[in-house]
Amino acid sequence: MNKENETDVTPSNFIREVVKDDIASNKWEGRVHTRFPPEPNGFLHIGHAKSICLNFGLADEFGGQCNLRFDDTNPTKEEDVYVQSIIEDVKWLGFDWGDKIYYTSDYFAQLYDWAVQLIKADVAYVEDLSADEIREHRGTPTQAGKDSPFRNRSVEENLDLFERMKNGEFADGAKVLRAKIDMASGNLNMRDPVLYRIIKAHHHRTGDTWCIYPMYDFAHGQSDSIETITHSICTLEFEDHRPLYDWIIDTLDVYHPQQIEFARLNLAYTLLSKRKLLQLVEEKHVAGWDDPRMPTISGLRRRGYTPESIRDFCERIGVAKANSTVEMALLEHCLREDLNKRALRLMAVLRPLKVVLVNYPEGQVEELDSPNNPEDPEAGSRKIPFSRELYIEQEDFMEDAPKKFFRLAPGKEVRLKSAYIIKCEEVIKDSSGNITELRCTYDPDSKSGGATAGRKIKGTLHWVSAQHAKSAEVRMYSHLFTKENPADDKESSDLKSALNPESLEILKDCKVEPALAEAQPGDRFQFLRMGYFCADAKNYLSTAPVFNRAVTLRDTWAKIAKKGS
Repeated sequence: MNKENETDVTPSNFIREVVKDDIASNKWEGRVHTRFPPEPNGFLHIGHAKSICLNFGLADEFGGQCNLRFDDTNPTKEEDVYVQSIIEDVKWLGFDWGDKIYYTSDYFAQLYDWAVQLIKADVAYVEDLSADEIREHRGTPTQAGKDSPFRNRSVEENLDLFERMKNGEFADGAKVLRAKIDMASGNLNMRDPVLYRIIKAHHHRTGDTWCIYPMYDFAHGQSDSIETITHSICTLEFEDHRPLYDWIIDTLDVYHPQQIEFARLNLAYTLLSKRKLLQLVEEKHVAGWDDPRMPTISGLRRRGYTPESIRDFCERIGVAKANSTVEMALLEHCLREDLNKRALRLMAVLRPLKVVLVNYPEGQVEELDSPNNPEDPEAGSRKIPFSRELYIEQEDFMEDAPKKFFRLAPGKEVRLKSAYIIKCEEVIKDSSGNITELRCTYDPDSKSGGATAGRKIKGTLHWVSAQHAKSAEVRMYSHLFTKENPADDKESSDLKSALNPESLEILKDCKVEPALAEAQPGDRFQFLRMGYFCADAKNYLSTAPVFNRAVTLRDTWAKIAKKGS
């Protein structure tokens, strides 16, 4: 087992140690200023949650501040709907940036001026080669690249061409601005990287003011510099980009933050690539970015995850320098631990089987007392109706039961939760042989306080009164993919071969106790013996309440952690 995931070990966070050392040495005059810089080209996912918790968490821990900055440098892929979803997700996770919300587009004029400064210093030039030709000239990791025939244009010509690019005189892709660094560098990112490209598209904030846009590698460091960031925290794939980050800032001779890379989150049985998640949405393999099967923060929220459970998960997995894959079971464990403390215990029968208590008085209704949450002494109890006709789960009855089947069977007894002991006397079937009803008797002295209440019965079942039950729709979710690492699937570029055809099961006409009919979107419950469920936030298409199963009761991670400790 990966040691960083053990629940009884303090999670590692090497960046926290870097920050502590910097404070001790007064490197940044005691300041801690981080930023979370998402691209508004999709919804945030659980991997982004790790970065959010890291950046905002460090700022909170050390009395600093964290900016929310949108890296909006590609108008063809960015939309305001993504901006709003990101703001909502970060707030929902429990973090606040105050008035520190920024956009890279705020800095377009300054970035353009800096690009001109590089041209004047003769370390940037306008390139006429196509994207494919630039790629061919760049070489390979073992073979040096070759200079562009346009590399030695004069400063005056480059200034003129760059201004004409800004003025819209050239078509998309006709020209780019490149840095003049070293085509023989062992780091491909330093082989005259592209700094600006032409994109004649409407920008969600600046409209049609600009038709040239900076590349991420050019905008990233300068945006950090403008905001006087101290610790520019990036995922590990940007480690090879750090020399370029440093080169641009040093060449411009501006404030220089420190870029630090950490291992991104890889989660088993899911994808954490916005491009591939967008593919799932566009090809309608899922019902949008907030489909509860998606690893997006909005999908996890709709499914029933709590911000506390996600923050706990991000803290437990730690911050490391080496990539690794985290088990989905740990994320589910964090949710169970959180909901176990506060979720109300209610009863819902997902696949109903009718039970008639033949010796219970017709027309009689009792109000029985049932605890709301045994783990929470303050949760109290509620009254639930009990009557002659009930529903139990189909799987809780077996006609030819094995010896160790401790649920209901002909001639056997079970206890109904917070109610009576019942005994199956007769099985009713339809003309096809399907079981439609059970005729049972009940022990009137077996409820709490009765003469036979202490009688030992091995099986306890949940139930609802048929007369008072409300109908509901329940959606049962499992992994969206059948493969642990679907991103590595070589069989199909569109991921279809890895999709789980049984990732969603919809159960209609489930029967729930009356209190659940009043559930509000986002309310979370434990359905006794069935798992943790959340009232769906998009149940407007249904006349009955809709509940999403957030997680099962069975905790595999707790067993894994115990075995590995």
